[in-house]
Amino acid sequence: MADPPPPLPSARLARRRGIEFTLIVVAVLLSVYGYCAVGLARHGTVPPGAAGYGAGLGVLALLAHVAVRLRAPYADPLLLPIAVLLNGLGLVLIYRLDLETPGDPAAPIQLIWSTLGVALFIVVVLFLRDHRVLQRYTYVSVVTALALLLLPILFPAVNGARIWIRIAGFSIQPGEFAKVLLAVFFAGYLAANRNALTHAGRPLLGFIRLQLPTGRVLGPIVTVWLLSVLVLVLERDLGTSLLFFGLFVILLYIATGRTGWIAVGLLLACAGAMAVGRLEPHVHGRVQDWLHPFASIDAGLGPNQLAQSLFAFAAGGMLGTGLGLGHSILIGFAAKSDFILATAGEELGLSGLSAIFLLYALLVERGYRAGLALRDPFGRLLAIGLASIVALQVFVIAGGVTGLIPLTGMAMPFLAQGGSSVVTNWIIVALLIRISDSARSQYDGTAAP
Repeated sequence: MADPPPPLPSARLARRRGIEFTLIVVAVLLSVYGYCAVGLARHGTVPPGAAGYGAGLGVLALLAHVAVRLRAPYADPLLLPIAVLLNGLGLVLIYRLDLETPGDPAAPIQLIWSTLGVALFIVVVLFLRDHRVLQRYTYVSVVTALALLLLPILFPAVNGARIWIRIAGFSIQPGEFAKVLLAVFFAGYLAANRNALTHAGRPLLGFIRLQLPTGRVLGPIVTVWLLSVLVLVLERDLGTSLLFFGLFVILLYIATGRTGWIAVGLLLACAGAMAVGRLEPHVHGRVQDWLHPFASIDAGLGPNQLAQSLFAFAAGGMLGTGLGLGHSILIGFAAKSDFILATAGEELGLSGLSAIFLLYALLVERGYRAGLALRDPFGRLLAIGLASIVALQVFVIAGGVTGLIPLTGMAMPFLAQGGSSVVTNWIIVALLIRISDSARSQYDGTAAP
């Protein structure tokens, strides 16, 4: 009797950490080049802090890479380099605008926040060995998120919105952290109830093929979403409110596979936008600025922020004026935060702006790819939810500063000034890296279970 054939060797997937390291080096060098280009354009010399800036960014990126190499060897090799490049470019743009406001430097503080963000990134990658652990804290996450959303109501409004906590010169935006916690809650609850959401209930409308789940199943998640949106409307932070609404609809569609939820979501979004735009004075003013961006010029009052932003994009043309040679500082107090994209559009042109959008698109695509490759429903929903947060935020901000939609007052991920935002986005990237590592390691026959 013939001997049985020997077993096939286990397939071993490439870990691709060398690719990640090479891309990180390129990202750091591009950021240092941008920093030097600003100094050469403004003063004719390389800035004295160029070496320190490059060394600091390089050390942070290297530490993050070592953490990924040790604890997430199968992670997607593009996520970390994209985050490093966007963060580095953001520091360059903020430094460039600091030259116009020497009495109000923001780049050093942003670098400190970036360091904290990378530190938390390393903590998440090193100590969160399995993303499924987060599902145990589904309800803890939602309670914490709602508490964070309620806190700013106790503090004075800043620029018409109650979204900040300011104590002794220190400020933080709790809503930035709440969006990650709500993504964990939505993913955990929908993963646990996806069968009931898909098959239970009765038809909602005759012309929409959509079955509405029972109130016992859908009630808790709708209640939490309504509470979060109500709080945000009271705080006048409608950009984050729109983000939460979009996240809710996207994850509900992913969990049920029913396209009718998208139609219902769009109808509710339009109805809510019309109601708030008419009834809330702060939002109504932004809608009027969006509809008539040059009205202040016609009235002899000079251009408003949106008009200045549109002028900046127009001045940039295809290739831009060059780093350090634009005039986007004329936008005013929000040039380093809400309107940072206008500086990129003016000084890098349409080509540079398209490259930035492609980086965001690639970051979101890799998050979706990791989620779709997973077998567990919670991880799939969490990855898609986190990637959708970035996608929705980019759309809302880019649409606002280009006149596509009314302004919402959010921070561009990694680019804009804002400590809470940059820290939160580093946490999002860390979670996506952990999920992508799990997605690929499940197909490696030699990986530990």
